[in-house]
Amino acid sequence: MQRSLKWLAVLTTIGMLLILLGGALVTKTDSGMGCGRSWPLCNGELVPTDITPELIIELAHRVVSGAVGLMVLLLSVWTWKAIGHIRETKFLSFTSFFFLVLQGLIGAAAVIWGQSDFVLALHFGISLISFATVLLLTLLIFEVDKKFEAEKVILDKRMKRHIIGVSIYSYVVVYTGALVRHVNASLVCRDWPLCINSSFALPGNMHEWVQMGHRTAAGIIFIWIAYITFLAVKHYKDQKVIYWGWIISFILVTLQVIAGALVIFSRLNLYIALAHAFFISCLFGVLSYFILLTSRSKKNAMALEEIKNKEEKVSIPPVTIH
Repeated sequence: MQRSLKWLAVLTTIGMLLILLGGALVTKTDSGMGCGRSWPLCNGELVPTDITPELIIELAHRVVSGAVGLMVLLLSVWTWKAIGHIRETKFLSFTSFFFLVLQGLIGAAAVIWGQSDFVLALHFGISLISFATVLLLTLLIFEVDKKFEAEKVILDKRMKRHIIGVSIYSYVVVYTGALVRHVNASLVCRDWPLCINSSFALPGNMHEWVQMGHRTAAGIIFIWIAYITFLAVKHYKDQKVIYWGWIISFILVTLQVIAGALVIFSRLNLYIALAHAFFISCLFGVLSYFILLTSRSKKNAMALEEIKNKEEKVSIPPVTIH
């Protein structure tokens, strides 16, 4: 595989991650209106004159998103031509650019017309899908050189159900986390893990319900991934992609929970909050790759069975009749 295509894929993946973190930074610093009700210009100007920290953050996010958008378009076209014979390539090429454009349009609509907090919470989730598809394209490019044995992965039905279930559920967790930020419920509960330590009372208002709903969802996914990791360590030692993939997933979800707690204890420290967004983005990327492997598992099993049948036929000596 061409080295230049690999470099483009890696840089585009990093760029998509920067877009995710940039969007989180815009939200956490309340910089969404840093350029006023103007898009793509800033306060109706090509070169802004009234410079504020909010304007710099919002404008930088727009510039990075535009530049990475062009990189995604180039990567989509290039991979379509270079490895279009691989089943998943064309679908991922289209969806990566489609969801990037979609999240850009939602961001523009929020600036020009405004959106409800529940709609804005979808913005991060859509960006996450675009990031995941670019990451999968990158992994497909490196798979061509057989850098790891992904083509040999075979999963049982239980593992497949867990992968699909926890991947879908992770999107729910992402949405609840984004909703916490957009309704300004990050510090409504100043203790952790309960809203008020030593108190098991139900939340008293909508903001507490949003915050505690997210904590509950995060707790469930932590337990779920811990259980799947246990299954992977026990039954998939011979399949390193699954074995190490789930260990990495457990590390990421653990860091995610720790970062979430530190956000509360540090009273919304910006760097910790961005780390919180970073860990969930990486986790979602790994889970998305597991979905890809799940879609291949049946084909791999059939191919392995066919190879075994051929070997058995070759090993049976011919019967001579006298």
